[in-house]
Amino acid sequence: MAKPPLLLRQALRPVLRALDSRIDRRIRHTGGERGRTVAELRRAVEELRAEVSALRSGGAPGVGPGGPPNAADPAADPVVRATVEAIFGPEGRRDRRVDPDRMRMLAAELADLGDPRGVAPREVVIAHRTLVEVENRGVGRVAGSTPNIVGKLAAVPLLRPPNGEILEIGCLYGLFAGALVRQVLRSGNDYRLTLVDPVAPRQLQGGRELREDASGVPITEALVRSNLALAGVDPDRTRLCRGLSGDPEVRTAASDRSYGLIVVDGDHTAEGVAADLEWVETITAPGAVVVLDDYGARQWPGVQEATDRHLKRGDGRLEWVGRVATSAFLRAR
Repeated sequence: MAKPPLLLRQALRPVLRALDSRIDRRIRHTGGERGRTVAELRRAVEELRAEVSALRSGGAPGVGPGGPPNAADPAADPVVRATVEAIFGPEGRRDRRVDPDRMRMLAAELADLGDPRGVAPREVVIAHRTLVEVENRGVGRVAGSTPNIVGKLAAVPLLRPPNGEILEIGCLYGLFAGALVRQVLRSGNDYRLTLVDPVAPRQLQGGRELREDASGVPITEALVRSNLALAGVDPDRTRLCRGLSGDPEVRTAASDRSYGLIVVDGDHTAEGVAADLEWVETITAPGAVVVLDDYGARQWPGVQEATDRHLKRGDGRLEWVGRVATSAFLRAR
């Protein structure tokens, strides 16, 4: 029988200790009554033992066949629910609680990218842990749904970029970049991180400022750098090219190397994505992995439109690998 979750087991400990005490008291009480038989004593102990066993296995305890439960389900305890909600819930970001069916589907989508070792389920779990840890440690949030973020992170060690040169176009608070560095390390590469972002107080899309972020936190360069440090990213291996990806001075500064992993998550208009892909063609190392965020997302149709049009031309270096959640994965020839 599978063990209940760690949080549930921790919540059960006081209940188990109380039941153990009841066992001791009932043994002493029953043993002292001359009118009680050994069989009655054994039955009383077995009933209490069944309660403890049911609680340890996560089931509903009872006092015997058809008997009412002795204790409420700890998972329904408002304190337990509030604790889980505080750690994994959606306040100030997307909901980070796990949907088992969706996680299994993610693993299947990742396996379609190429998973000869059959490790996609493991990578999904590790990527989810990484997301939660980085987001809870930092300030702000990682943009996107949990399946989309977990899919992007889990794909990195599976696709194995040819080198550890990372370019992220559009970094928001820098939290996803911190998680991405960890995944590149898991792929066996060392890393150098380049970020391209205007670092405006609010997100920019199509040249206009969006409403206040769900986290309620304004974006600053100091905050981005602090979040990278909190995620364990070496500042000597990081550079921020501040500006838009289409700015000539930004492109000049960031085009001095061939990248093994590029995440395109900047301007989501069809024109913006098309321009980014044209640039990406010139700065990718052979075998590089290119990720298009929000591919297929209903609110950002320009991402898929520009990507499909670029690939349909057939005259570039980028080839289709697959899709996981709402991210497209390409490989450079």
